[in-house]
Amino acid sequence: MTEKATETKVDEAQSAALELAKYSDERRSDGLYAIADAIEASHEAILEANEVDVAEAETMLEAGEYSQALVDRLKLTPTKLESIAEMVRSVAEQDDPLGKTQTARKLDDGLELYEQTVPIGVVGTIFESRPDALVQIAALALKSGNAVILKGGSEASESNRVLYEIIREATADAPDGWAQLIEARADVDTILEMDDAIDLVMPRGSSEFVRYIQDNTSIPVLGHTEGVCHVYVDSEADLEMATEVAYDAKVQYPAVCNAVETLLVHEDVAETFLPEAVDRYEAADVELRGDERTREIVDVESATEEDWSTEYGDLILSIRVVNSLEAALDHITTYGSKHTESILTEDGDRASTFMRSLDSASVFHNASTRFSDGYRFGLGAEVGISTGKIHARGPVGLEGLTTYQYYLEGDGQCVGTYAGADGKEYLHEDFDGTWTPGSRSE
Repeated sequence: MTEKATETKVDEAQSAALELAKYSDERRSDGLYAIADAIEASHEAILEANEVDVAEAETMLEAGEYSQALVDRLKLTPTKLESIAEMVRSVAEQDDPLGKTQTARKLDDGLELYEQTVPIGVVGTIFESRPDALVQIAALALKSGNAVILKGGSEASESNRVLYEIIREATADAPDGWAQLIEARADVDTILEMDDAIDLVMPRGSSEFVRYIQDNTSIPVLGHTEGVCHVYVDSEADLEMATEVAYDAKVQYPAVCNAVETLLVHEDVAETFLPEAVDRYEAADVELRGDERTREIVDVESATEEDWSTEYGDLILSIRVVNSLEAALDHITTYGSKHTESILTEDGDRASTFMRSLDSASVFHNASTRFSDGYRFGLGAEVGISTGKIHARGPVGLEGLTTYQYYLEGDGQCVGTYAGADGKEYLHEDFDGTWTPGSRSE
């Protein structure tokens, strides 16, 4: 694809975004149901394309070019496709994020200001290895009235092409160009320079990949670099529950950014907790690395300083024994990536201290870090995880793809009426109201 073609696609997306923003929720949701039905009807074609990608990825894995985690994220199955279709329908069933009156304020009699939710506009998404991410992002974009530029990794190119064509054909009644697929690596640099046309960029991939995006564009970027998540087993933990939760946080699906990478254990329970927990992990082929105090209790490999800040994305876990809640917090603050942390304790005050002392996007009490997910949060799906503090945090769903406009309804008022020493005073009174064209409370 040439640079000119990429720019043309973005121009088409801009035009489509303006049209899509005017579509009713019913019309946008109908498109999503059509996508879900089309995916269910196309299992064979999708899986055939995915097999080509996976075979190439496994060759690259043998050559040491790809990780097992990447291959795992890449692979689609009939069950996963059913889950993808279910996810699309769950997005369709979410409340309409558009047209909500967030604030209604009477500036004066007959002069009323409404703050209304609207789409962001054109969203550029750049993601690696997971073809289901293409469907998630497209579904959320359509429901929120945004046009979307989709750039997947080359490792999933066959899968992405088929899924994109299914989405495009299923939404033939939507504005032409609302979803665009670009493929060449050079296209990424092109869209990163289009700050006048693309309103938001959302990267999903490795920390190095996300940093590259952040460093090479002036477009606002919503994303996260690493997912260095922690589980802290407190001195007041229910150890049976802690063993189950800590196991789930690592083993249930280790290749994703919300899997735990470091387990912190209070010294008061370490000798009781660690032997059983280590047995569970080793039975699941988890490679364990511990600090000196951990290795005095259980036989594991020695952890290095680098381990504490590493996102493994695999069946590898580092373990540290700490002497206090404050030491656990210090470790997380020093080495964490502000993604997701969890404390396992029966002491509500200690849980409160833990949760209020961290500025991670998600902080849990007695729950696996794996719950940090848009679908599990009831957002329908997510376009990604944001560890920033501006606009949207944590799993970013529909609301993270909206912004707002101010609509002012008047009756011929002029600013001069309110200016000067003898000017009329504003009322500035908030009221319960919903904007409709020409609406003014009486």
